[in-house]
Amino acid sequence: SPPPAGLAALSLPFQIGAALVLALVALAACVHLGMVFLHVAPSNTVTKQHGRAIDEWIYPEFEQNWKLFAPNPLQQNIAVQVRAEVKATDGTVGTTQWYDLSAADGRAIDGNLLPSHTQQNELRRAWDFFVATHDTTNRPNGLRGDLSERYLRRIVVLRLDREGAGGPDAVVQQVQVRARTTNVPPPRWSEEQVSDKPVLRQLPWWPVAEKDRAAGTRPVDRTGTMASGR
Repeated sequence: SPPPAGLAALSLPFQIGAALVLALVALAACVHLGMVFLHVAPSNTVTKQHGRAIDEWIYPEFEQNWKLFAPNPLQQNIAVQVRAEVKATDGTVGTTQWYDLSAADGRAIDGNLLPSHTQQNELRRAWDFFVATHDTTNRPNGLRGDLSERYLRRIVVLRLDREGAGGPDAVVQQVQVRARTTNVPPPRWSEEQVSDKPVLRQLPWWPVAEKDRAAGTRPVDRTGTMASGR
């Protein structure tokens, strides 16, 4: 008879180990699907009693921009842009141009049959998360405000480092984010009237700390200091 294949070819201890790993993966998948369902489902007894645990599991990586039974399609184009205060190798400090991060994501997606989740959703969801947790004066309106700010700041710092903002070996000391929002024009047959003027929402300058950088990127400052906020 032919030799056993697959799991049957393993010794008993390895079969038990493989079965335990598969069981843990299946359990984690079920828990994740359950948490996402409860997050997007209408308010119920479970979400009222365990809402904090659900939020800690979902935010910020797995947040969903839709609600079960209540779709709300976005009718605006939002471009997230950033500029930085950088310190050059000769010690001079200057401000960069505005980098349109949303446009860069758009170029990466256009014509790409398999765009990544990062290109499609990372920046967009980070901005939505910030707006949902801050008032119109950019002050946090809940406990998740600081989390959303740190999440957005780390994303833009990573993008600026990839762009080489300020030139080779320049150090990003502060960043400023803004969003340019324009309404999607209604179809010609519609009687709806919307403004075609863009609306800017500009955030204050944020100092950049070492913990805001991804591993392997440029340090905040060779001297270990950091620029003060404006």
